[in-house]
Amino acid sequence: MDELLRRCEEIIRDVNFTTVRRWKAEHPDGKAIAYFPVYAPVEVIAAAEMLPVGLHGAGDQLELQHADARFGSFICSIVKTTLELGLTGHLAPFDGLLFSSICDSARNLCFVLKRNFPQLYVDFLHLPHNVASASSREFLRSEYARLKAALERLAERRIEDEQLREMIVRYNENRRLIRRLYEWRAEEPHRIRAWELYVLVRAGNFLPVEEHTALLRQAQEGFARRQAKPRDSIRVLVESAFCEQPPLGLIRLLEEAGCYIVEEDFTLGRRWFSEDIPASGDPLWALAESYLERSVVSSVRHDGRRPRSRALIEKVRARRAQAVIFLIAKFCEPAYFDYVLFKRELEREGIPHLLLEFEEKMYTFERLQTEVETFVEALFFE
Repeated sequence: MDELLRRCEEIIRDVNFTTVRRWKAEHPDGKAIAYFPVYAPVEVIAAAEMLPVGLHGAGDQLELQHADARFGSFICSIVKTTLELGLTGHLAPFDGLLFSSICDSARNLCFVLKRNFPQLYVDFLHLPHNVASASSREFLRSEYARLKAALERLAERRIEDEQLREMIVRYNENRRLIRRLYEWRAEEPHRIRAWELYVLVRAGNFLPVEEHTALLRQAQEGFARRQAKPRDSIRVLVESAFCEQPPLGLIRLLEEAGCYIVEEDFTLGRRWFSEDIPASGDPLWALAESYLERSVVSSVRHDGRRPRSRALIEKVRARRAQAVIFLIAKFCEPAYFDYVLFKRELEREGIPHLLLEFEEKMYTFERLQTEVETFVEALFFE
């Protein structure tokens, strides 16, 4: 297990995208498409015999030298470090970049990259904001069809429905394994640490789905063999880290400070669907219907039928969490807009909560450590 987790940690820290370069060397005609978080229809990319790669910025692995000149000061770190990756040649292994409706900064990043890298296929996928509308399904299916046609031109091959259905089956299996691990972690958080599950799941952003599924199965067997004793910790739910990812050291800090993280929204795109996507019939229709009806609740997906504040309370109850920690990236507008509603609902329900702000480039956590330890102690002795 130590070796497996070390390998996963190396993969997610690698801004040279060694796994992507290796895959392309093994597939001379293959192309790699990087997608900006949170969600992308990876099944369509994979069906084109391309490698979908989740792009989560550069973390603390790259100093900003050029990106600041293209964006204003009040922009989250992930947007700037992703642009820095491009301007310093680190995105060379990719043949295309895909963006979707997350926030204004992500939208602007898409077109800044398109202007700076005209040789790349850069596209913006428009996702419906009114999921209750009768026309949303047809609209989203048409967007997936447009993406499919663009990828067919780039790959110079047709994407057959059977290929799409096969990729839906493979990603269903992958997401099913991830859901099982999350459920297991919630039941026995002393056996599976949050940082371990984080690196294990996020590594899938850089690997073919079959390779990542095999890795998940290996980890599942390793966790089953592990001998671990429960610790004196409180059960917490971590919310609002759906796009920019917190430093790995910060996740470890939360656990060391006395928190069992029984639920979180890290690398949310890897488990975007709450149940399997149908693998029969029109695959684009199945993907569109699943986005509207089977997606997890998130600050970047709007569904007036199910308020996000109530969904948060449901998650707290389902995971038997004793408190909520909001881990919000600096300048993240979607997270801060929702925090106001979340805070009001938690206070109404009498659920303790703590707000922490981070940047992906953080490397010292003394102040945050003090805040978390004080919060945990207060809950232990209340």
